[in-house]
Amino acid sequence: MQDPCVFLSCCHKRRMGKLVAIILSAIVVMCCGSQVRSDAIDHCYKAGDLVPLYVSKVGPFANPSETYRYFDLPFCSPDNVKEKKATLGEVLNGDRLVSAPYKLEFLVEKYCEVVCRKNLTREDVSQFRTATKRDYYFQMYYDDLPIWVFIGTIDRLDTAGSNERFFLYKHLKFNIFFNKDRVIEVNAQTDNRHVVDLNEDKELLVEFVYTVKWKETGGAFDERMKKHTYDEVFVDDQEEKGWKYILGDVFRYPNHKSLFAAVLGSGTQLFTLTILILILGLVGVFYPYNRGNLQMALVFIYAITLGIAGYSSTTFYHQLEGTNWVRNLLIAGCLFSGPLLFTFYLLQTVAISYKANAALPFGTVLVLFLLLTFVAFPLLVLGGIVGKNSQTEFQVPCHTTKCPRDIPPLRWYRGVLPQMALAGFLPFSVVYIDTYYILITVWGHRIYTIYSILFVVFIILLIATALVTVALTYFQLAAEDHQWWWRSFLCGGSTGLYVFGYCFYYYYAEAGMYGFLQTSFFFGYMACICYGIFLMLGTVGFLASLFFVRHIYGSIKCD
Repeated sequence: MQDPCVFLSCCHKRRMGKLVAIILSAIVVMCCGSQVRSDAIDHCYKAGDLVPLYVSKVGPFANPSETYRYFDLPFCSPDNVKEKKATLGEVLNGDRLVSAPYKLEFLVEKYCEVVCRKNLTREDVSQFRTATKRDYYFQMYYDDLPIWVFIGTIDRLDTAGSNERFFLYKHLKFNIFFNKDRVIEVNAQTDNRHVVDLNEDKELLVEFVYTVKWKETGGAFDERMKKHTYDEVFVDDQEEKGWKYILGDVFRYPNHKSLFAAVLGSGTQLFTLTILILILGLVGVFYPYNRGNLQMALVFIYAITLGIAGYSSTTFYHQLEGTNWVRNLLIAGCLFSGPLLFTFYLLQTVAISYKANAALPFGTVLVLFLLLTFVAFPLLVLGGIVGKNSQTEFQVPCHTTKCPRDIPPLRWYRGVLPQMALAGFLPFSVVYIDTYYILITVWGHRIYTIYSILFVVFIILLIATALVTVALTYFQLAAEDHQWWWRSFLCGGSTGLYVFGYCFYYYYAEAGMYGFLQTSFFFGYMACICYGIFLMLGTVGFLASLFFVRHIYGSIKCD
């Protein structure tokens, strides 16, 4: 495809109307400018050729839009300052290219070449001091390659920044890399040993000098701009801060790892229980005329899946290099069963005092006790033994350092409670409608039959929980907070707290229930259900975050 600037120039040279010629001339000047060495052929030089060097702009590094002309500061000015005609894009970008006071001939080395000897007035010194205080830099282009240089440095004598001294760089060293007859790379360095003290308002005689060094390289000319691309700069900038900075701490084991492994084991069991109940509902086991099938399935499946809790808990505890696996197994077995049985016997006492049908006969209570004693508990122990003897290791892509890194101070909204409040909102909004229908089925006089929709909503709930928890985990790591294990679990499980909060609204605004018996039964059993949701979704959130953290840290080089 033909260069549009060449096309416009050619059209201008043809015999066209006078008005058209004027318009085309303006377009050529505005869009194309005076294209100095714009194509690859013009970037070839011989020894001693003067390579074009332009200074562009100067301004505070933190404010990219606040830029000024280079010679607005009292730098050395050449005798004949030539201004390069800027393209429209350069003008919009704030570039005002003028010839630099430095002469950098191709392959010509120089050492402490004097640019000028300049008498700085008090106003000049004050201007340089203000610019140094605001971290001013200036930009240059050497053979169309950008160069950025700070004009001075600040010496902070204390951490509070109340005692500062300002110095102006007066020696600039150019390192230029070439391949045959082409410039491949250029950078400019300053030297803290060659500075001017700007701390007193007095006249100064300053000698500005520069050095030029040439080095041969094998880099290709076509790839010389890759060093200045966004991806390269971004990666280099992130090496010393953000989530990559806590490389040696991110896989440090959490506090209370026995409890942590137990909650994951219980969450895994409840997740399995939920999936099996939904599958039975899909195949029609809980047909409306099969009264009590749901309650019976919940009891038997919970007892059977308690072995999954034992296996998952001790397996993960073994991976975390835990040794007291018996204690871990007991915690896993009692973590959900303990509060559930305590609530059950407490509510049975209330029902007996009211002589209500909710009070189960002694024979039924005995059957439940035998089921837990001779089915659930042996399966829990069996699962724990299998998990203890498993040879799986905790797979991490990076080594953990011996000393933990200090976590920097964080804003209030990065605390545990604000993050939990944020994490639970979106997943709860997914199940808000279905929660209402489930409540009027369990605590009302309706029959729930659309398990297919409930299964789809459950899958969406898992996806929403995983995505939200992963996002919050990434923000936590980006803030250099490596204690993400418990945080990801708590954020994932916070939806259970939202569901429990909704129970208050439903009870007082929708249900019309009253009395101590009904209130104790409703909030007692709903507290257990919401606690189970908390454990299950917390496990989902942690496992999703663990997969994410392994992936991002596995994609970088870990020494």
